[in-house]
Amino acid sequence: MSKASLAERIFPFLGWLKGYKPAYLKSDLVAGSTVALVLIPQSMAYAQLAGLPAYYGLYAAALPPMVASLFGSSLQLATGPAAVISLMTAAVLEPLAGAGSQAFITYVLALTLLIGLFQIALGALRLGAVVNFLSHPVVNGFTNAAALIIASSQLAKFLGVSVEKAHLHVLTVMRVFQAAAHYTHWPSFFLGLLAFAIMIVLKKLSPRAPYVLVAVVVTTLISWLVGFEHKLEVPLDQVASPVLAKELARYNHLQAQLASLRRDRRRALQQAERARRQLGEENATTRKLEFQAAVIRLRIKEHQELAGLVRDRMRRMLLVRVQVSPGRWRFFPRGEQPAGGKSDGRIWRLEVGRGPLDPRRLVLSGGGEVVGRVPSGLPSFSLPLVSPARMMELFPYAVIIALLGFMEAISIAKAMASQTGQRIDPNQELIGQGLANLVGSFFQSYPVSGSFGRSAVNLQAGARTGLSGVFTGLVVMVVLLFLTPLLYHLPQSVLAAVIMMAVVGLINFSGLVHAWRAQWYDGAISLITFVSTLAFAPHLDRGILIGVVLSLGVYLYKSMHPLVVSLGVSEDGTFHDAEHFGLNRCRHIAMIRFDGPLFFANAGLLEEKVRQLRANMPELKHIHIVADAINEIDASGEEALSHLVDRMRKAGYGISFSGLHWNVMEVLKRTHLLAKIGEENIFSDAREALEVIYPATHPNPDDEKHCPLHEVCKLGMDADTKGGS
Repeated sequence: MSKASLAERIFPFLGWLKGYKPAYLKSDLVAGSTVALVLIPQSMAYAQLAGLPAYYGLYAAALPPMVASLFGSSLQLATGPAAVISLMTAAVLEPLAGAGSQAFITYVLALTLLIGLFQIALGALRLGAVVNFLSHPVVNGFTNAAALIIASSQLAKFLGVSVEKAHLHVLTVMRVFQAAAHYTHWPSFFLGLLAFAIMIVLKKLSPRAPYVLVAVVVTTLISWLVGFEHKLEVPLDQVASPVLAKELARYNHLQAQLASLRRDRRRALQQAERARRQLGEENATTRKLEFQAAVIRLRIKEHQELAGLVRDRMRRMLLVRVQVSPGRWRFFPRGEQPAGGKSDGRIWRLEVGRGPLDPRRLVLSGGGEVVGRVPSGLPSFSLPLVSPARMMELFPYAVIIALLGFMEAISIAKAMASQTGQRIDPNQELIGQGLANLVGSFFQSYPVSGSFGRSAVNLQAGARTGLSGVFTGLVVMVVLLFLTPLLYHLPQSVLAAVIMMAVVGLINFSGLVHAWRAQWYDGAISLITFVSTLAFAPHLDRGILIGVVLSLGVYLYKSMHPLVVSLGVSEDGTFHDAEHFGLNRCRHIAMIRFDGPLFFANAGLLEEKVRQLRANMPELKHIHIVADAINEIDASGEEALSHLVDRMRKAGYGISFSGLHWNVMEVLKRTHLLAKIGEENIFSDAREALEVIYPATHPNPDDEKHCPLHEVCKLGMDADTKGGS
């Protein structure tokens, strides 16, 4: 390998930079900037889908796209936050920490690091084919379910309501509808609806236009002009509601108990860890401390559920702000305000977070939710410091997300390559995606992948090289440095609409139908994956695992039960399954085709088929194995063949083989089975074999004109005669 080619293997961007033309620069700049205009609002929406503050989406949209475009093999693949990966991130980590908390963010960065390391390792070891474990039916079923879950998860923001998440997603959606029936914030709903209308109309009129950005700019301007966000900080004594005061006191008491229980659990876990190191895993003291930690964990869960119920009741309280005297306002429960009091015309709700509430500074909202303050500046460098035990806990989920993200990226890259004629290297693409996640984890990024929608925009906008991805990242960095104040008034319902609009393209039920038409079991796997993903949500990994297990089960079953058929001759002289096509068979020669590798799990099937034929063919003299489809053989398969040869010859039958692959022949030579069979009984194809076998098993061929093999062998013998004359 030359020095230059080695450098290009390590730094693949050197390959396309060598032939870079000045004319490409404008195309890449326009394409990269166009993608950035779509990516900026989408990334903020996807970050919230992942359970993170919106600005973490901008962090994931800055450096990772640049790294992926420089080190991947696709010149037009647009990398960044993606809907399914964002949803998976939230689903995996929310059981470990509250969404948006510092612990949650730390786990996100650690998960991103693991994903990057795993993808790089797969690419470096040239194991890109491992992604095939996620079969197309599984991915289709999961993606359709994930699209519905993602869309429905945005309903609360779209309708302007807040609800507690249930242990199942479908129950959470039911709570959203119940809350919306109680109270819907109509300005949030109509701004989201306006964003939908703008995106749909612009996309139809001009697919290349940054329709997402236009919708965001228009609705953000409206939000700013009308004062969409309207919040006040007030002390509890300004709220004339004994019920609220009682619920708030109970909520804060539960929060104090939770803080105490968490301290107790940390202490119990530390003591258990020390006992494990000093006394051993099976020691009674160690077991007792672990049991105490488990009991405390259950008590924490119980208190969290109680706090959630109280939090939900406080959120459902609707207040009216009434002027009780000149310059003095008080809040009353709706319907309980004093007669004749002047109201400000708004409905107010108490904002309740995950922590305790300060009775001196309650936050009341009389408007809609906006993105709020986005920190200016580029993401800082930091190491995701997580304990080795937690890393091991996260690793299985990192593998699932890494494979799912890579499958999405490589599918998009191959689809674009079919249009551009570019060669895609899956292993290099793995390295590129892995480096994007690895580097991103050090700069506050959460997991990223290729995006079909943004890649299509990149291609349509005229991207020529990976430099377009570099320009995308640079534009996002400019926004982070100078333009973040403009994002403050962006309505949350509009971000919900952006996500819903994006995931519409993921819904593809025709793929399920297509899989069913190809093979009914593929359609069944796709359907079961779809249903189980919906049923187990937010535990999305269970849906994927069910699909993977079913796919592997079908593969193993088919490998263990390959088609073993008895062949007959059709009218055109070709060999086919005699039973399936209703073909007549010779009464002296049994032709058997084994369709699959011969190994330990199916070695007995061939002998079973021979036994059946012997029982059903009393005049049988010779057995011929058509081995064209036996592309692999192990020790068990070789042993089965050896026993079959011994038994058939001992019983007085002839046995021969045709179409043996070279690798199978090598096994037969090494084990000396070839010598036992005899090279005179090995033929290149079935027709050549019959020309030798037929005369030996039919002493007077002219008397066997009714035999199905007569014409085939007669034609062969006539050809030999003409050839020799």
